[in-house]
Amino acid sequence: MADSGEVTVERGIHIDIGRQELVLIVMDEIVETYSVSTALNGPGEQQGSECTPRGMHSVRLKIGDGCSLNSVFVGRRHTGEIYTPVLGEDDPQRDWILTRIIWLTGTEKGFNRGGQCDSLRRFIYIHGTPDSEPMGQPCSHGCIRMRNSDLVKLFEQVENGMPVLITE
Repeated sequence: MADSGEVTVERGIHIDIGRQELVLIVMDEIVETYSVSTALNGPGEQQGSECTPRGMHSVRLKIGDGCSLNSVFVGRRHTGEIYTPVLGEDDPQRDWILTRIIWLTGTEKGFNRGGQCDSLRRFIYIHGTPDSEPMGQPCSHGCIRMRNSDLVKLFEQVENGMPVLITE
């Protein structure tokens, strides 16, 4: 995929920070377009910035296959909890990671891979979020948030190693 959003691979994901959308491409055709929420702090690659990293990535690992909608994850492990608004009220500032995790790794050494700009070490995910959280506007702590039902559909169509391009 090129920065213009033009497809150069047969299968992949393009996340457009400016549009706050994720596009799934299969056989050079747009299969799905989803509204997302990227970082409140905007784009950026530095460790600790709480920004969404740009550039070429790939899917490193898929986590949560078979878990229920709104399953709560901490440290990439299902806690056994199911998110509810009451649970959310107990910790209103928490960045809830729900339903599934698609963990990304940068592929551009020195830009989003290695050193203080490593997307994998920054734990950059595509993940579910409470339904009360807005989509289509930047609100996350660096990750790409999706509606839980959309994430389940995407998760089923994604495989490890799939290219992911994140642009402004």
